[in-house]
Amino acid sequence: MGFNSFVFLIFFIIVYGLYMAINNDKKNFKWQNRLLLLASLVFYGFWDCRFLSLLLFSTWVAYACGFEIGNTNDPKRKKYFLVLGITTKLCILGFFKYYNFFAENLQALFNVFGLHMSLVHLNIILPLGISFYTFQTMSYIFDVYRNEAEVTANFFDFALFGSFFPQLVAGPIERAKQLLPQVRARRTITRQHIQEGCYLILWGYFLKVFAADNLAHIVNPVFDAPAPYNGVQVLMAMYAFTFQIYCDFAGYSNIACGLARLMGFQLMDNFFLPFFVTNIREFWRRWHISLMSWLRDYLYIPMGGSRVSWGRRYINLLVVFFLSGLWHGARWNFIFFGVYHGTLMVAYLIYKKRFPGQPSKIMRPAVFWTKAIVMFHIVAVGMLLFRAQSAAQIGQMLEALAGNFHLAQSITLFSFLKLAVNLVWSIWLIVLLEYIQFKKNDLRAVLHLPWMAQGCIYFLLIFILLTFGVGGGQEFIYFQF
Repeated sequence: MGFNSFVFLIFFIIVYGLYMAINNDKKNFKWQNRLLLLASLVFYGFWDCRFLSLLLFSTWVAYACGFEIGNTNDPKRKKYFLVLGITTKLCILGFFKYYNFFAENLQALFNVFGLHMSLVHLNIILPLGISFYTFQTMSYIFDVYRNEAEVTANFFDFALFGSFFPQLVAGPIERAKQLLPQVRARRTITRQHIQEGCYLILWGYFLKVFAADNLAHIVNPVFDAPAPYNGVQVLMAMYAFTFQIYCDFAGYSNIACGLARLMGFQLMDNFFLPFFVTNIREFWRRWHISLMSWLRDYLYIPMGGSRVSWGRRYINLLVVFFLSGLWHGARWNFIFFGVYHGTLMVAYLIYKKRFPGQPSKIMRPAVFWTKAIVMFHIVAVGMLLFRAQSAAQIGQMLEALAGNFHLAQSITLFSFLKLAVNLVWSIWLIVLLEYIQFKKNDLRAVLHLPWMAQGCIYFLLIFILLTFGVGGGQEFIYFQF
């Protein structure tokens, strides 16, 4: 039941109608919560009802351990349930997501040393959204342990926090201290909430159904084809995928935030104009914000953060980015992606340490855009690592970019221009609107424009979406994580 399916449209209309029909006072708003919990379980069970029990068990582990931590003053008991809860949840995640990967690589390592060991390969189905809901409910255990969140005695409310359907399968990864108070409180829905929610939903659908799904027609033929590769084709596919994954994931996040806003919830923004940056640190403050801030608060800072020596800080960063790559999936290209960005982050910090300079709030436009374009290409190379299907393909594509960068029979001037036109057509309006957001430093800048300008933008978005959007409910890329 993807957001871009007709089934979901009917599902949400029914759920929202019932949600608004329930009298939202101090006594009855809990029934809104029960409705949303039931709807979330139906939403998740629609994919594969067999994994509903796993979702509920994972949620119960976090609830029970958090309850025990919050209701004892014994430090040892607190730490015991902290370790128990985190270990249990990581074991569940590790088994379903990484068992076969590590078994295959461990067996390959043994073979190198002449040790023949036959490890069992299991036919494991990856539960949808397991990485997201595991990290979300883990935040509750951490926050209660740190006294940053109150213990939730009501399991139904906690279960709604752990399975809230707008952001259940692909985020944003919410924190207990931010979302749970909204679950437990009476919610007021205003005209502003509805206006903002509808805009976010429309913008999200435009990013996904028009931009991302059309860009897939440029990306897939190249990455799904065998070697040899032409550098021009690889370059165009690399550019296209950089925008595709952004539009696909940001599209989901915007729809999730918009759906939640219609129901009176406020979810965090998962992206903040990530291509309008001039360095790698700023990029990671604006890309997949919920995951990177989670890793910062619950991994990097507990490891010492910036309070330790420079050498230790570099190691911590490499570990965090290695794990961020592994979080995406049990494939070597994701690990390469994480190590690549970790190395870039370390290199940037070394450079800033060597040449600290004076921070300037004003940068000349020519300098800014030059740095932004260079940064985009650095990020795009990382996206090639992310999209590639094997280490061999990564090497072949990078080799094509370096040594086979010319028009040939495999790609004529006409076909190159066609690819370029399709790429520009898919992103021009996004670049224009995000430039407005960038100048205003506001992701909701469109909502503050004069009503006539807003009307023209809405009409253009709806017209292009309905006329040139890709039908068929193409799956979101991050569903595989």
